[in-house]
Amino acid sequence: MKHADIVNRMTAEEKAAFLSGKSEWESWNFERLGIPSIFMSDGPSGIRKQAGEGDHLGLNPSVPATCFPSSATLCNSWDAALTEEVGEGLGREAMAEGVNVLLGPGMNIKRNPLCGRNFEYFSEDPYLTGKLAAAEVRGIQSRGVAACCKHFAVNSQETRRMAMNAVIDERTLREIYLTAFEIAVKESHPRAMMSSYNEVNGVYANENRHLLTDILRKEWGFDGFVVTDWGASNDHVLGVKNGSNLEMPNPGLDSARELLAGVKSGRISQDEVDQRVDELLDVVLELTAEAKKVRQNHDDHDGSVQASCLDKDAIHRENHQLARRAAAESMVLLKNEDRILPLKSGTRVAIIGDFAFEPRYQGAGSSMVNATKVENIRDLAGGYDLQVVGTARGYRRDGSEDATLIGEAVSLAKQADVVLLFFGLNEQSESEGLDRTHLRIPQNQITLMREIQEANRNTVGIISAGSVIEMPWHSLFKGLLHAYLPGQAGASAMLDVLTGAVNPSGHLGETILNKYEDTPSYSYYPALERNSEYRESVFVGYRYFETADVPVLFPFGYGLSYTTFEYSALQVEESGIRFTLKNTGTRDGAEVVQMYVGMKDSALFRPVRELKGFAKIFLKVGEEKKVSIPFDDKTFRVRNRMTDRWEIEGGTYQISVGSSCRDLRLFASVEKQGDLEQLPYDREKCGCYYKADIRRVSDEAYEEILGYPVPSGSWNQKSLGINDALCQMYYAKSPIARKIYRVLDRKLKKSQAEGGVPDLNTMFQYNMPFRAIAKMTGGLVSMEMVKSIVEMVNGHFFRGMGGVIGGFFRNRKENKQYLRKLN
Repeated sequence: MKHADIVNRMTAEEKAAFLSGKSEWESWNFERLGIPSIFMSDGPSGIRKQAGEGDHLGLNPSVPATCFPSSATLCNSWDAALTEEVGEGLGREAMAEGVNVLLGPGMNIKRNPLCGRNFEYFSEDPYLTGKLAAAEVRGIQSRGVAACCKHFAVNSQETRRMAMNAVIDERTLREIYLTAFEIAVKESHPRAMMSSYNEVNGVYANENRHLLTDILRKEWGFDGFVVTDWGASNDHVLGVKNGSNLEMPNPGLDSARELLAGVKSGRISQDEVDQRVDELLDVVLELTAEAKKVRQNHDDHDGSVQASCLDKDAIHRENHQLARRAAAESMVLLKNEDRILPLKSGTRVAIIGDFAFEPRYQGAGSSMVNATKVENIRDLAGGYDLQVVGTARGYRRDGSEDATLIGEAVSLAKQADVVLLFFGLNEQSESEGLDRTHLRIPQNQITLMREIQEANRNTVGIISAGSVIEMPWHSLFKGLLHAYLPGQAGASAMLDVLTGAVNPSGHLGETILNKYEDTPSYSYYPALERNSEYRESVFVGYRYFETADVPVLFPFGYGLSYTTFEYSALQVEESGIRFTLKNTGTRDGAEVVQMYVGMKDSALFRPVRELKGFAKIFLKVGEEKKVSIPFDDKTFRVRNRMTDRWEIEGGTYQISVGSSCRDLRLFASVEKQGDLEQLPYDREKCGCYYKADIRRVSDEAYEEILGYPVPSGSWNQKSLGINDALCQMYYAKSPIARKIYRVLDRKLKKSQAEGGVPDLNTMFQYNMPFRAIAKMTGGLVSMEMVKSIVEMVNGHFFRGMGGVIGGFFRNRKENKQYLRKLN
């Protein structure tokens, strides 16, 4: 142990308490031992440090902070250097606010476009996700603040996220869902990792030794601490035993007592507890020492440049400009017919759309930031070389039809040379705790765009949405700019791109498909009762669309520019590839070059091509550069479940280079010696995978790649348990429980129907399991009481009520006794 001197002086009670939160956002501190607490804050897109009483979902206000573009937006930059700068900006604000651990980046793979939290995640591709996440972690931690990668692992849906089991084969787990985390851990050494709510192959992620110990610590060399997602702890003893360090938020001291009892009974050893304490203590001492040093420097150099490290106003001003640049470089130009963009000097424009007045710039949930300054198009457009003939809202944000608004917008459109229509998904459509039910935008926006196109064919659409939407209406626009969720400076960034002050260089980090039914996981999403079966295996996103030759609207990696680029002279060497890139257009600009690798005659089933390298290259008009993209340990590897190793299959690999996964300009091949000797599959049993025909995978084929029978995920409708969700109370034996379910269900549906910001509190309650009541009530409810509540739900009212009442008084008494021992 690194800190045996301190650990050996701690009492058993102090050690047990240390491994759970003291408050909603803080760890325990013990002054007699010199152990300070650390403060954690949500923050994938900005610091969400609550000013008053803390809560997980951001129901109470937070301090002002810069709202950067969402991870889904920033991913479209394909720019690791820019992403690292954003990380530095986040780290600076965190340090100034006294935040030690920033809970981000979010880096789960976008398995399905309906996932309500996709706006918080980078990409459908693990390589791109890992490289950008590693860059953001480096930036955050360069400022003395710990980054916390999340959610580890296989967190692909929000529906019943705390009460579902991801059933996934080992190869898919390693190649698709863990590779991004592996890259981040090995390349940026994050000081914290957040475990996810869900089970992975029947074991909760926070108790999963395979994930937390065998892979994360032993194989990858992770040396930070593992924290639960808020309320994600199931069996605290098993969590600590298998590699989890800190249970959050504040479960009271019931969990600490549970851990002490576990040591006494032999469920966990004292050495295992000490090891978790030492791992957490190492990061706590490091972070607090760094924060103390920064503040000491500030005091010693007050009034100098050094003081700016804690000057919130100065940081906010600088970060606003950084957020603007990041947004501009991340927007994706999808269409540009007749070169309608960039807008010419003096163009008469009509600005239409509710989003031009009140922008949709961030997602909902625990990542929602109290932005320091939110720009809007209406107020800023006059500062550009355009003639604004007028502005009109055009549609209601809640989706309801309004003929008067449409009429005003159409009348205005007739007066303009070009119409700029701002539209997309409203706040209700994308949120933590809620999956989408479809990929459509509100119908009233489509009605408006059809009417406007009749009035003026020179229409440019500017989309605000956190993730994929269907676009059957795209032909109504000559120009389409996808801004995603661009953060607080999104309006100026949009106008910079529209007017040509910035040449768009964003490329899609996910596929925009024609219709949701084309999604590879369409038949398996979300979880059916308890199990979410990943039957599509490695065929996620473009890996499926390219291999199965499924038409898409805009492919992975796609993005237009105001200039053109020429690729030539590809050379393949042992260490990587080299080629020449030239700007052949009339504007300076940046191109995202992408390297894909595939193996045509593989003895395994594989995607036809996979991203294995990329670079963003800026070139002036007429300039050309030699571009190098290296091979690495992930370029040719495949996971063999039979040998439990990464191996290389010997043979000929195809190398392709281009501007998207379907716009490939250069091709070559390379021979590789391999060490794959034992094939993991019986081809006859899982032949559908070799054809990429994965929309209806049979049990036999799925079991062949799993290596074991498909587990049952059916709910036990005879009785509910502590790991069942409150939404399952519709079949509870207790009429009171069924009534509570109906109240929650009506409240949730009413919130969804009304539009606006989602009712996060109701959504969280609706989907959480009973056990979370003991983990999210600050010690008011013990696990003993939860078990009695479940008895009441199952029809044993008086017995259960007796247990709740008795448990309440025992819990209160034991908490007081424990606190006396800590003091």
